Amino acid sequence: MAKANVKDLLEAGVHFGHMTRKWNPNMAPYIFMEKNGIHIVDLHKTAVKLDEACNALEKLTSAGKKVLFVATKKQAKEVVAKHAAELNMPYITERWPGGMLTNFVTIRKAVKKMNSIDKMKKDGTFETLSKKERLQVDRQRANLEKNLGSISDMVRLPSAIFVVDIMREHIAVTEAKKLGIPVFGIVDTNSDPRKVDFVIPGNDDASKSIDMILNIVSDSIKEGQTQRKADKEKSKEEGEVISADKDADFDAE
Repeated sequence: MAKANVKDLLEAGVHFGHMTRKWNPNMAPYIFMEKNGIHIVDLHKTAVKLDEACNALEKLTSAGKKVLFVATKKQAKEVVAKHAAELNMPYITERWPGGMLTNFVTIRKAVKKMNSIDKMKKDGTFETLSKKERLQVDRQRANLEKNLGSISDMVRLPSAIFVVDIMREHIAVTEAKKLGIPVFGIVDTNSDPRKVDFVIPGNDDASKSIDMILNIVSDSIKEGQTQRKADKEKSKEEGEVISADKDADFDAE
């Protein structure tokens, strides 16, 4: 499993928290000191919590589970989209659709609508529409793609969600908790760590900090995916051996 390095975290600015007057007292265990009116995160504790989160994520993905990444703030959108796409994981980087988790059936209907429009364009049905209707359908498709395109392959609820800025994404966190879906989150000094299951204390405002944490998280998920693939190949080989043995026994008879 990928291990968090305190030096790397420091160079990426993961230790920079918010102004002391904006702090959440529940983050006290993860704060090292105050400097120039800013809280400094204890990176040794960040490394420990990050390793815990990575270990859990590796286990999840080695079992073939999906993790939904959520980050709609400007500094995190591109970083999260890049990592999630590389991992073939679903992600939300535009507005969080209310009921995304708690009303997943409705969200799936919207995704199916998007797919049906694509089918219309392939089979020629789209060309039979009037110019005005085609324009309306195109606008609808573009809007659906913007908000739901990154989850179009997510046919069931995720096994976990990974959130950047749990205050901004509080609706996503609330929905996940309501359904008992584990929440992994980068938690800054102004947030309440009790709201997530796997706390990663650190700067959730700087792209460099977010990217550093996600690099480590991504490596662990990749290891889990590699293990999953190896296990499936092993099972396939064992199945072929058993089948060959049975055929041999049958021929002997």
